[in-house]
Amino acid sequence: MIKGVLLDLSGVLYTGDEVLRGALTSIERLDNENVPVRYLTNTTRSPRSAILKKLSRMGFDIDEGDLFTAPVATYNYLSAKNLSPFLLVHPDLEPEFSGLIRDRKDAVVVGDAADGFSYAHMNSAFRLLMEGATLLAMGNNRYFREADGLSLDIGPYVAALEYAADTKAIILGKPAPGFFHAAVESIGCSPGQTVMVGDDVKSDVIGALEAGLQGILVRTGKYRQGDEDQLEGKGLCLDNISAVTDWILEKYS
Repeated sequence: MIKGVLLDLSGVLYTGDEVLRGALTSIERLDNENVPVRYLTNTTRSPRSAILKKLSRMGFDIDEGDLFTAPVATYNYLSAKNLSPFLLVHPDLEPEFSGLIRDRKDAVVVGDAADGFSYAHMNSAFRLLMEGATLLAMGNNRYFREADGLSLDIGPYVAALEYAADTKAIILGKPAPGFFHAAVESIGCSPGQTVMVGDDVKSDVIGALEAGLQGILVRTGKYRQGDEDQLEGKGLCLDNISAVTDWILEKYS
């Protein structure tokens, strides 16, 4: 039985600026059947407003309250803990944190900084961690797919800082259980009645399964042949969002 659906964005609904085949129709079908859907993304190169505008340009009509992003989860954590961040993030994302105190630097926040992952910036982060700052990461994804191919994501840089400073990052996006549970709670059903759909076998699907949700891996986006073997029979692997939608509508109650 399915009462709620969580969808990853990049690799499930689109890749780069290209809408994946069947994605728009699938969202329309789910909406027509009144299936509650929330959208979860670890994308950290753009603020939530820019993501919503991109989705709108592509033809997706998604409410702001239905979009759960790792940067928003990170901002909420920093605010609740009264932490002052050193931001190792993409310049486009910095305004998302403008309301926070920035003088003490008692937390290092890592997002997909792209060209900002310079030696100087990484070393500044390392020194703060050695002085006792908390390491916060908006995910630990290893790579993602862009229009021209696979690209390094946050995970490798987080791992480097963890190793160098002998510390462990607090993950605030996927696969953190709290990130999934916040979206599930907004639907009003239990984790076991909710399915997470993604193209990242570790962060999206295994993370969801470990958080008590059901999980479906799609063979689009960053999927690589053999990824489904890591599920060890605990989740499904389907070809695309259209096939996923067929499965959901059979299980929805």
